[in-house]
Amino acid sequence: MPPKDRGRVKLPVPLPRDMILKDTEGKVWRLGSQIGQGGFGLIYLGKMLLIIKRVTFQYNSVEYLENGPLFSELKFYQRAAKQEHIRKWMNFKKIRCLGIPVFWGSGLAEYKGKSYRFMVMERLGEDLQRIFEDCGSRFKKETVLQLGARMLDTLEYIHENEYVHGDIKAANLLLGYTNPHEVYLADYGLSYRYCPNGNHKQYQENPRKGHNGTIEFTSIDAHKGVAPSRRGDLEILGYCMLQWLCGKLPWEQNLKDPVAVQTAKTKLMDELPDSVMEWDSSGSSCSEIAKFLACVYGLAYDEKPKYQMFKKIL
Repeated sequence: MPPKDRGRVKLPVPLPRDMILKDTEGKVWRLGSQIGQGGFGLIYLGKMLLIIKRVTFQYNSVEYLENGPLFSELKFYQRAAKQEHIRKWMNFKKIRCLGIPVFWGSGLAEYKGKSYRFMVMERLGEDLQRIFEDCGSRFKKETVLQLGARMLDTLEYIHENEYVHGDIKAANLLLGYTNPHEVYLADYGLSYRYCPNGNHKQYQENPRKGHNGTIEFTSIDAHKGVAPSRRGDLEILGYCMLQWLCGKLPWEQNLKDPVAVQTAKTKLMDELPDSVMEWDSSGSSCSEIAKFLACVYGLAYDEKPKYQMFKKIL
């Protein structure tokens, strides 16, 4: 079965500039200019109205009501991305930044007989994929390890809220708009509640759901059609770091053949650490990434990762 094509979701007819939207909490938003689009919907600038508090740099994601991805994303944001929740976690962990965009509101709207779902989020800046390509498709080792450590902080928070991301990659990592030194993990269209009410999903292979996610980075479990898990998120992050450091992955020539990619990933993980150490030709040691992936390989499907241990590896 080929990997899922997330680009086939029907994009909505654009909404007019200055259209007024009212979210579920009664906040009123004026739609600004369209600044982009994702695989699921359109992205606009937005401005809060009728509230004394000044809030700037928002964006609105808009999709048709019958489309599902924004709804999936919305469920995560409503649970975990409110400003007070993020600040509480940052204070608890004594960290300066957490790479989760702040959620401001959501609602439904009607335009020309069609129903739309919208979500209002903190505005973010440039995505890491463009920067990666501008840097010759390779990052310095120090940068790679710093990115990995920051994403571990972010993933720990996501996982503590009973969700996994499932699609970590440079295109979904965005710099802060007002502070470009911070990195945020966006696009929760494939996020999954792996542990609803404290009950972890059971390991079960389902070939009909196989190879879901972004083929270069998706986990071996996902190739088998197993529901996403915490170890899967860390495995995906490990593949990202390997690409960022080495410039490419061992299976990039076979991306149209998901089974071949799965086989190559299995071989890499089975033959750690040598498989990773031998892959790098830049002269920069991959020892940290090899050890990181080896520790991921040792995790049980439902095991809680020791995030601080993984950070110390990096």
